[in-house]
Amino acid sequence: MPDGAPGGLPEQLPVLGGTDLRAVRRRVRLALVLSQILGGLGVSTAVALAAVLAEEIGGSEAVAGLASTSSVVGTALLSLPFAALMARRGRRVGLTSAYAVAAVGGLVVVAGAAMRNFPLLLVGMAAFGASNTANLQARFAAADLAEPLHRARAISTVVWATTIGAVLGPNIAAPAGQSVAGLGVPEAAGPFLWGTGVFLAAGVLLHLLLRPDPLLTARALARAEQNDTADAATDNTPGNAPEARARDAEEDGDGRSLRAGLAAVAASAHARVALAAIAGSHTVMVSVMVMTPVDLGGHGAGVELIGLVISGHIAGMYAFSPVVGWLADRIGRFSVILSGVALLGCATALAGTANGNHAQSAAGLFLLGLGWSAGLVAGSALLTDSIPQHARAAVQGFSDMIMNSAAGVGAALSGLVVAQAGYGWLNLLAAALLVPVAVLTVAVAVRR
Repeated sequence: MPDGAPGGLPEQLPVLGGTDLRAVRRRVRLALVLSQILGGLGVSTAVALAAVLAEEIGGSEAVAGLASTSSVVGTALLSLPFAALMARRGRRVGLTSAYAVAAVGGLVVVAGAAMRNFPLLLVGMAAFGASNTANLQARFAAADLAEPLHRARAISTVVWATTIGAVLGPNIAAPAGQSVAGLGVPEAAGPFLWGTGVFLAAGVLLHLLLRPDPLLTARALARAEQNDTADAATDNTPGNAPEARARDAEEDGDGRSLRAGLAAVAASAHARVALAAIAGSHTVMVSVMVMTPVDLGGHGAGVELIGLVISGHIAGMYAFSPVVGWLADRIGRFSVILSGVALLGCATALAGTANGNHAQSAAGLFLLGLGWSAGLVAGSALLTDSIPQHARAAVQGFSDMIMNSAAGVGAALSGLVVAQAGYGWLNLLAAALLVPVAVLTVAVAVRR
């Protein structure tokens, strides 16, 4: 049995007139997979030329990286507000709102490019980061109604769907740029205009198909189960009924706040392991990945070879996530998290000692993506397992804020480390970040 898996949900939904839960799961999965394909397409199409656009508008290579940095910062800052919205109104409202903000961000980027206004462009990039917020939170929506024994597989299916959009996106960046040639804006802004349309389509799709809302339905099921238990326990003790109602009121109100979520994390060692695995894996991956093209270029690799290496990295991140999810359900969350740490350690060792061996760098980047997938999928499943239903949305938003904030810091510092000490030292320091994750995971697993 997987680590931390609670009891299952009933196959009928009494709160929805006996609707077949399996049919609802299929509908939710379809809506999330389709939206992830669109979301991945919109993000990857625009990100392919984000640095080019920033350099053109900012007038210097030194500011080219600020576009991606603004997007990461926006993703981190918007994670909590959208998580709070989901906690109150459900996944459908939260995810569609995130895509709407991202669509507006795309338009602001285009406006900033047309006016040659660099600060406005960065503001648009920050709002554009809401698309990543939606893409990341969708994996938790997949877990809301999943059977606990299949929760990691449900998460991994949604993560895998991103592969399709991520692969297609860079290939349509050029025609997207050419499509705005007569509009008086830089061609590099074209993908952001297309991204706006794609995000609007993703939002409309979720609004229409994500019914019933998976988070609200899961809460209703949990509440119905609790009420049945409470009714059985209070049949002969009616004085306990007010206490049960007070507990329900707390879970409907303050129980969904960030404070309640943090209290739930503080009370669960499993949740702390999950947060460490998610944030640690993401930080290591981003820190090494962003500087790999620079290292490859410094050792004579051309644009085509660099693109091939990054494509292999993306394949490692997404293509094998269903296998990772199956393993997390089969052998346990802790085992897969530790496997991910080991893969990331091997990746940093290979990449950091490549010294111009492009095949070795490619192998390192592939393992870097695979290790990230293990940490994200198993960590997300463990986090969902470990937190009470009423506090999950808040904790999941907090998790995404932490992982993106840490990765943003890692990406910002990675350039400084490479400039001062070299790419090998960057990989060594990244590997050092894995040590506390491994120690915490082993310690909690042993106690469990």
